[in-house]
Amino acid sequence: MKTFSAKANEVDRKWWVIDAENQILGDVAVQAARLLRGKNKPIFTPHVDTGDFVVVINAEKVRLTGRKEEHKIYTRYTGFVGGQKVETPRKVRQKHPERLVERAVKGMIPHNRLGRDIYRKLHVYAGSAHPHEAQQPQSYPLT
Repeated sequence: MKTFSAKANEVDRKWWVIDAENQILGDVAVQAARLLRGKNKPIFTPHVDTGDFVVVINAEKVRLTGRKEEHKIYTRYTGFVGGQKVETPRKVRQKHPERLVERAVKGMIPHNRLGRDIYRKLHVYAGSAHPHEAQQPQSYPLT
């Protein structure tokens, strides 16, 4: 018996829509990362991109539990002296609400070339409209 290894060009990819309205950010991110990575498929292979495309809508209405809205911080560094930038989810939600979901999902996928390819299949929109109707995406129920 030989070990099965999926090939990237033989993977059948689907399109899924996740509605993030009144859902917890972590729950949305976990399900999106699993679909993007392909862990829900029996042909999952760790070193091959076997995942599907994911569209997350209503990212502006995603919930954070507890006091994370004010106390959680996102830190980045520009590379210059004194260039440390700190933001709270409240500020991020005002300017770019889709970045909350994007950042959460990006932390759940591999941090290498494969992860960058997987991340490109994620599409996040603040409102309920998205331009991917031609791909006939299926709704993915969050439990």
